[in-house]
Amino acid sequence: MNISLLKELCEARGVPGQETEIRRIVRRELAAMNPASVTTDPMGNLYATFPGAREERIMIAAHMDEIGFIIKHIDDKGFLRIQPLGGFDPRQLFAQRVRVSTKTGDAVPGVLCYATKPPHLLAKPDEKQPEIEQFFVDTGMTPDAVNETFEIGGMVTLDRDLTECGDGIAAKSLDNRVGVFVMLEALRKLTASGYTVVAVATTQEEIGLRGATTAAFRVQPLIGIALDTTIAADYPGSTPDAQVTSLGKGVGIKLMDGAMISHPLLVKHLRELADEHTIPYQLEILPRGGTDGGALQRSASGCAGVTLSIPTRYIHTVNEMVHKQDVQAAIDLLAAYLEAAGADRDYGFDQEDINGIA
Repeated sequence: MNISLLKELCEARGVPGQETEIRRIVRRELAAMNPASVTTDPMGNLYATFPGAREERIMIAAHMDEIGFIIKHIDDKGFLRIQPLGGFDPRQLFAQRVRVSTKTGDAVPGVLCYATKPPHLLAKPDEKQPEIEQFFVDTGMTPDAVNETFEIGGMVTLDRDLTECGDGIAAKSLDNRVGVFVMLEALRKLTASGYTVVAVATTQEEIGLRGATTAAFRVQPLIGIALDTTIAADYPGSTPDAQVTSLGKGVGIKLMDGAMISHPLLVKHLRELADEHTIPYQLEILPRGGTDGGALQRSASGCAGVTLSIPTRYIHTVNEMVHKQDVQAAIDLLAAYLEAAGADRDYGFDQEDINGIA
């Protein structure tokens, strides 16, 4: 497994709407595979087209953006107030370091702090739940230097390196740089496909599946496959019925989430391929939340959709963790599916099957 590439992807900076740095890396990797075309759109989505034996299109969607912040206010003491982009659990944000974009596009370090008294000065412990609005960034600069260096809208990302932990990998923004990584590595394995494959690194997923919505209307695929992380709450504090997936048990084949219900024929075929190629997998039901798959299903006249998920512990924190075996299983199953699609079966997405699936 190319850990160095995954490290580069995870440590790149790119909140919703500011995905330039990560897009450059993905473009470089896709272009090296000699697709028929590599293009972008006004939303910043990146498309690579790989022609197949048939003109019908499979669209793969993996979002590039990470949860983060932008500067919304600079106070007279030089502290930066921040606007979140994506869903944070404020309890996980204490004592974190960040990287803050300057007016020139560089990034400088800062400390994410909570607006409260130090514990030494509290009469009693502060038991109220923390709120995002109470966090600010301290760059250690004078107020004049802060105003010269930063501006409203500047990107603020959490600062954490990728590290290997046993059979696991921990990093910031594995949601969803690991999905982008799976897409790249599966395409690298691909020798031929029955359908034309359009791989799309999408933008602004974390604030409402925005890039994938635009991309799906442009591509109008017959089949849409989203790649994303999913919850693996297989640790203390969770019950077995609520863990969704577990690390080390294989790629998740999504049955449903809050944005989509996967097409049963696609689920069936993926399970058959996993069994045929001895690829470990687990079935996933995510009660809330969604992926780009929901946007793919609802585009234009619709498409048959499914999501392949990488089980992830501590999601939406700076210490997201995945298992190497699950990542490899996702790569292998996606590659096997793209090789098989359209070659030995008709998926039966005609009106009779669509109206009468048992």
